[in-house]
Amino acid sequence: MIGKLKGTVDGFGEDHLILDVHGVGYLVHCSGRTLQALPRVGEAAVLFIETHVREDQIRLFGFVTEAEREWFRLLQGIQGIGTKTALAILSTLKPSDLAQAVALGDKTALARANGVGPRVATRIVTELKDKVPAFTAADPGLARLAADVEATEAAGGALADAVSALVNLGYGQAQAHTAIAAAGRKAGEDATTETLIRLGLKELAK
Repeated sequence: MIGKLKGTVDGFGEDHLILDVHGVGYLVHCSGRTLQALPRVGEAAVLFIETHVREDQIRLFGFVTEAEREWFRLLQGIQGIGTKTALAILSTLKPSDLAQAVALGDKTALARANGVGPRVATRIVTELKDKVPAFTAADPGLARLAADVEATEAAGGALADAVSALVNLGYGQAQAHTAIAAAGRKAGEDATTETLIRLGLKELAK
């Protein structure tokens, strides 16, 4: 199996590129985000590869990071998600944002990807939520977010209500949890929902 390719970008297609490795051109399917991150034609590139072998074909899927490849694998383990939908999700959300969406149960963010409806988004959250902690060690930002989510959900009450209020104002789940967690640390345990919202909005305005 091919796990990694290093070569020269020979050309791009709508959902793939040709990578020239010592005179052999490999057709590698990629997410839109990966294609945008790659260098121009004629320049060197490295891709982590997921190889799919079928009776009638061999397909290569390429990723700029191992984390993106791992999410590609995880997504395909969910009913209703094939390679096309997995790439569509990774085209819409970078790995850290995907991890946040799963950790926070943000099905709206997941449903922005082509081919992902409410049912599939629910399956993604349900089946992958226990796998997200494995990614926090490699992503300090996600580790902090996970801590903020745990703190606000454990406290409940005013903190949870303040998070809900910010989300209703149009802020993302991740932004709301981070801002209210910071507000809670400043205001103390007895802070009212109104105080937390006010302080949270100040955090978001920084």
